[in-house]
Amino acid sequence: MTIDISQLQSFLMVVDQGNFTLAAERLGRTQSAISQQIARLEIAIGKKLLNRTKPFQLTPDGDVFYRYARQILDLHDSALSYFKEPDVSGDIRFGVPEDFASLFLSEILAHYSITHPRLHLNIECDLTLNLYKRFKKGEFDLALVKMSRPEDVPHATEMWSEQLLWVGSRRNLTFTGDIPLILSPKPCIYREHALRALTQKNIKWSIRFSSMSHASKIAAVQAGMGITVLPRKLVPKNLQCFASSQALPPLDDIQVTLLQNNTNQGPIQALSDYIHETLRQR
Repeated sequence: MTIDISQLQSFLMVVDQGNFTLAAERLGRTQSAISQQIARLEIAIGKKLLNRTKPFQLTPDGDVFYRYARQILDLHDSALSYFKEPDVSGDIRFGVPEDFASLFLSEILAHYSITHPRLHLNIECDLTLNLYKRFKKGEFDLALVKMSRPEDVPHATEMWSEQLLWVGSRRNLTFTGDIPLILSPKPCIYREHALRALTQKNIKWSIRFSSMSHASKIAAVQAGMGITVLPRKLVPKNLQCFASSQALPPLDDIQVTLLQNNTNQGPIQALSDYIHETLRQR
C-alpha cells in the first residue's frame, strides 16, 4: 500500500476546513480533484474515511486516520524543512494574545516548531496593550496584537480586519437595568471599545465579572452572568451574537496586526512570513 502525500494534504484540509469547497480553494485545486484524491486514499487503505453527508462526518476509521495523517505530514514537512531551510534556527521571542493563542495560533506555532526543529520559540501570552508596550521596549521580536490604527505604528503589518460583536448566552437575557459586562481588566482593547461605545450613547453598564483568562470569561458568559465583546472569529458556537440596538450600540472594528522589530534577520522574517500567510488564509 502506498499513500500519496498530496492525498493526505487534501484529506487533512477537507477535515480542517469543514467542507470540500473551502479545501479546494485553499489548495488551488478543483472540488472534483479533491474528492477523487480522497476516494483513491480510501481505496488505498481499504477503509471509508468520510460519510459524505451535509455536513460530512468522519467515520471512526477516519478519525483514527486523521491523527496518523497529521503526524505523517508533520514529519514530511519537518524533513523537507531540515534540508531545504538549514538557516532557520535560533531564538525568537513572540508575544500573542491569549484568546488567539488558545483557539488557533498555538496549532500554527506548534506546526512551525515541528517543521523547524532548530528554531527555539519563546512564546508569551498577555493582553494586547501590554504586548504593544513590551514590544516597544524590545522584549519581543514579533507580536500579534489588535489595534485601531496600525498605519500609525512602525514595523506593523495588518493581517485582517475583525468585526467586534456583543456576545452572550443563548438563555434569554433582558437588559432592564445596567448592561452586565464580562471583560478583561485594564488595559484591554475590547474593554476600551465596549465602554466607549456604551458611554457615548449614555448607556449605563456595570462590570459583573473581570478576568485576564479568556476561558474563564467565556465560562462566565455561558453561565449567563452577562455579555462580553469578541471578534466574530472567536465566538464559540454555543454563544449568540446580539444585533446592535438602542441597548447595545455598534462596535468599531479592530485590525489584527503583526509587529516585527526592524531587523531582517532570517529566522524572524521566515516566521513572520509563515504567520502572515497562514493567518490570512483563515
